[in-house]
Amino acid sequence: MNEPVSAPVRRRRGSGAITLHDVARLAGVAPITASRALNTPDRVSEEVRTKVQDAVSRTGYVPNRLAGGLASTRSRLVAAVVPTIAGPVFLQTVHSLTEALAERGYQLMLGQAGYTGTREDALLDAIIGRRPDGIVLTGIVHSATGRRRLLASGIPVVETWDLTATPIDMLVGFSHSEVGQAVAALLHAKGRRRLAAVAGNDERAQRRVAAYAAAARRLGLPEVRLASVPAPTTLKSGREALARLLDSGAGREGGSEGQIDAVFCSSDLLALGVLTEARARGLAVPGQLAIVGFGDQDFAADVEPALTTVRIDGGRIGRQAAHFIVERAEGRAVEPRVVDIGFSIVERAST
Repeated sequence: MNEPVSAPVRRRRGSGAITLHDVARLAGVAPITASRALNTPDRVSEEVRTKVQDAVSRTGYVPNRLAGGLASTRSRLVAAVVPTIAGPVFLQTVHSLTEALAERGYQLMLGQAGYTGTREDALLDAIIGRRPDGIVLTGIVHSATGRRRLLASGIPVVETWDLTATPIDMLVGFSHSEVGQAVAALLHAKGRRRLAAVAGNDERAQRRVAAYAAAARRLGLPEVRLASVPAPTTLKSGREALARLLDSGAGREGGSEGQIDAVFCSSDLLALGVLTEARARGLAVPGQLAIVGFGDQDFAADVEPALTTVRIDGGRIGRQAAHFIVERAEGRAVEPRVVDIGFSIVERAST
């Protein structure tokens, strides 16, 4: 029979991370038995395996895949998780994060989680198990399992590109809801009364659009017409979305009651697609249709007409996230732990 654990709980570098000793204590077995249950499960009984797996599930513990002798040394490796590297919107953040970390002697490891969230938990397990000095995440929406494992790891975590009152650890971002409200107010101030939106189906884009639609209602405007497209968004999906809106009757010419006169897009690529489709159909921009994008990508100022868009300082997000990680990895306190970088609307000819 396995003897109960009586040894004191060890903590990795004073970080408060859940250790194998914690799992063993909760399971009522010796640490060596818990290790066998995780690494060579065929060497323990089914009862022990069940107890240890239950303790792992309850604590969020992820096994350390580094050699035990290396655990007390900083890896100087930081992991970042982004939804996609196919689109340009996160590239400025990744670039500035990489550069700022390199200046302090740290290297960046990049993972792509997609927009559905189904791959994030497996990716986080792989990252946590290798014990980087910090983890930088895109967004604040994570599964309960992922959040629990991040908290249990004791690794410094920076969430980015969003805001919440309940961050996992540290946070650098802005309010997507405030973005949507500000765009609705801008279009209303410019005399637009029949608003539409073309948005990716990811959670952050949908939150911007929901706030945009709610602000339009408060301003007494008709219901916002919405066309959703798969994320990551593309120029083609922007063209197809506007075509759906126009062909459904929402954008018929001739001053009909249902004619849309402004479109807010959840990315600049979508906005470029909307602009392309509008011009292909002979719609004057901004005369008949105003267009607003999101991201202020390099091409936004150079298209014709130049694109009004929401500017996010992605470079600042990356630099601040790097500062947070390095300070915590080197044992210094971080205050405040939440930084709202805000946003700005760059008005150009498309509105």
